[in-house]
Amino acid sequence: MAFFSDPPQGANGHGHSHGKGRAVALTLGALGVVYGDIGTSPLYAIRECVTGAHGVAPTTENVLGLLSLFFWSLILIVSGKYLVFVLAADNKGEGGVLALLTLVAPVDAKGDRSSSMRTRVAIFLGFTGASLLLGDGMVTPAISVLSAIEGIGGGTGEANSYVVPVTCVILILLFLFQRRGTATVATFFGPVMLLWFSVIAGIAIPWIARHPEILSAINPIWGLKFFLHHGWHAFWLLGAVVLCVTGSEAVYADLGHFGRGPIRRAWFFLVAPALILNYFGQGALLLHDAKYAADPFYGLVSKDWRWPMVILATAAAIVASQALISGIFSLARQASQMGYLPRLNVRHTAENMEGQIYIPEVNTVMMIACVALVLEFKQSTNLAAAYGMAVTGTMLITTLLYFRAARIIFKWGVVPSVALILVFLAIDVSFFAANFPKIKDGGWFPIVVAAAVMALMTTWHRGRVLLNERVSDSTLPLQAFIEDAVRSKVHRVKGTAVFLTTLRRGTPNALLHHFKHNKILHDRVVIMTVVTDDVPRVPPENRVNVKSFGAQFFGVVAHYGFMETPTVADVLARLPEELKIRIETATFFLGRETLVRGTPPVLSNWRFNLFRFLSRNASSPVEFFGLPANRVVEIGTQFTM
Repeated sequence: MAFFSDPPQGANGHGHSHGKGRAVALTLGALGVVYGDIGTSPLYAIRECVTGAHGVAPTTENVLGLLSLFFWSLILIVSGKYLVFVLAADNKGEGGVLALLTLVAPVDAKGDRSSSMRTRVAIFLGFTGASLLLGDGMVTPAISVLSAIEGIGGGTGEANSYVVPVTCVILILLFLFQRRGTATVATFFGPVMLLWFSVIAGIAIPWIARHPEILSAINPIWGLKFFLHHGWHAFWLLGAVVLCVTGSEAVYADLGHFGRGPIRRAWFFLVAPALILNYFGQGALLLHDAKYAADPFYGLVSKDWRWPMVILATAAAIVASQALISGIFSLARQASQMGYLPRLNVRHTAENMEGQIYIPEVNTVMMIACVALVLEFKQSTNLAAAYGMAVTGTMLITTLLYFRAARIIFKWGVVPSVALILVFLAIDVSFFAANFPKIKDGGWFPIVVAAAVMALMTTWHRGRVLLNERVSDSTLPLQAFIEDAVRSKVHRVKGTAVFLTTLRRGTPNALLHHFKHNKILHDRVVIMTVVTDDVPRVPPENRVNVKSFGAQFFGVVAHYGFMETPTVADVLARLPEELKIRIETATFFLGRETLVRGTPPVLSNWRFNLFRFLSRNASSPVEFFGLPANRVVEIGTQFTM
C-alpha cells in the first residue's frame, strides 16, 4: 500500500519548510490509502440498519439510537483503540497484524521462534488475522463498487439491470490495470478522497440544519435506550452497525507508509468530521421522510445531482478498492518472506517506490472472487452479510495480540493491561458475535477463504520445516567438505560458482552433488543464504555478512526485512571489493527438491499433496532472485517425506 514514504527531518529552516510540505502530502496521501475503505461506508451502513435482515423502522427514537451507536463506535474503535493505542505498537515504524506478530513472537538468533504455547497461539492468531484480511480484500472492492453503481438504479428505475454488468466491468478493468502499477494514478487518490469527504460532509449539512435535534444523538443515552427498548434485536443489529468502522485495520496496516502524525491528522481534521456529519445528515433525512430508508445516502442530493454523485462515489470506491488490493499484495509478500507462503512472482511497478508491487497470482484470484461475489449476491445489501465477519474477526485478533504487546513490549502491569483489553474485548466480541446470524446469508464466504488460506499457509510452513530437517540430516559439515576437497586436490576451473541455499550451516546439497558427479570445483565457491529478519527493513550497512572458510570458499548471508524483496544483484553489489562478483559471468547453482511419499508418512495425504503442488508451482528462484537464466544450473535431489 505504499505510495509515500516517511518525511525526512529537516534540520534548518528550509528543511522545516520542506518537512511541512511533506507532512501535507503524507496527510493527503493517507486520505486516499488509509481511509478509502472506511470513507465509502456511508454508501450502505445506515441503509443496512433500517432495511437489512435485523433492521429497525426509521422512527425518531430508532434513528437517534442508531446514530449514537455509530458515533461512539467511531470514537471508541477508530479514534481510541487504533489511533491512540494500537498505533503505538509499531515494528520499527511498520504496522499491521503480521508486524504486530513479529513483535510478540520474535525469532531467536538461529532464526527459530519459541515453541511455547503462548507463541504458537500468537502465531495462529496472527495468521488467522492475515487470512481474514485476505477475505476482506475480496469483499471490499465488490461491495464498494456495487453500492456506488447502485445509485444508477435509484436515479432511473429502468437502470437497475445495468448495475451488476457495469460493476463487473469496472472490477475487471481495475484488476487488469494492476500490472501497469498505480504510481501515476496514486497521486490522484488523495485529491479524489479530499473531494469525496468534503462533498459528503457538505451535502449533509443542510439536512442537519433542518433537523438540528439529530445532534442530540451524540449523547450515549440514546444508544443505551435503543438497547433497552429492542433487547436482543439491538444486539444482532450490531452486525450492521459495524459497517461504519470497516477499514479500521488499514489505520494500523499503513502506519509505515505515512507515520502516526499524518494518519491522525487526516482522521481528526477531516475524515471523522465528514463521516459523522454524513451519518447525521442521513439520520436527519430519515426524520424528514422515512421513504428514503431504502437509499439514504443518495437521498441527500436532488435527482439533478445524482449522476455526479454516482460518478464521484464510483471514483471513491475505486480508490478504496485499489488501496486494499495493494495492501493484500503487501500482505501476501510479507507472508511469503516469513516462510508461510511459497515464493511469489513479485513485480515492482515503480522504481522509486518499494511498496508499489504487483503479484499476478494473487491479482487473478482476487479478480475472479470479486466478480463471482457480485454475480452471486447481485446487491450490496446481500453482500453486506459477507462483510462483517472478516472485519470483526481481524479487530478481535488485533486486540488479543495487542494485549501481549502491552505486557512484553510496553512492560505494562497486569491490572492496566487487563483493564484496557477488557474494554476493547467487550466491543470487539459484541460486534463479532452479532455477525453470527450472517453466516448463513454470506458470512460463510470470508470464513471459508480464511480457512483455505490458513490451511495453505500452515501446510507450506510445516512442509518447509520438515523438508529443511531432511536436508539438514543429509548435510555434511562445510569444513569437513572443504578439507576433503583440499586433501583430494580436486581440479579447480576458472570462475566463480554461487550456491544458493536456505540452510545457514552445512554444505548445500547442490554443491555435494556437483562435486560428486562433475569432480571439479570453481576457483571461488560462494555459498549464499538469504534470510528474512523479523523487521520491516534491514539497514543497508547490515545487509550482507561475509565469512571466509579458506581455500577460496566464502559464505555470504544476506539479510532482508519482511517488507523487502531480495535480489541477488543487490547482494552482489554489496560484497566487499576483494569478493566482487559479476552477475553476468558467475555460475549460479540451485537445488531442486523432488518429494516422495515416505513410510510412515510425516504429513497427511491431503497436506502432502498440497505441499507438493505448492512446491511445483512456486515462483522460480531464477525469476524471484533476478538471476540470468543462462547462468543458472539446477541440480535435483530426492527427499522422502
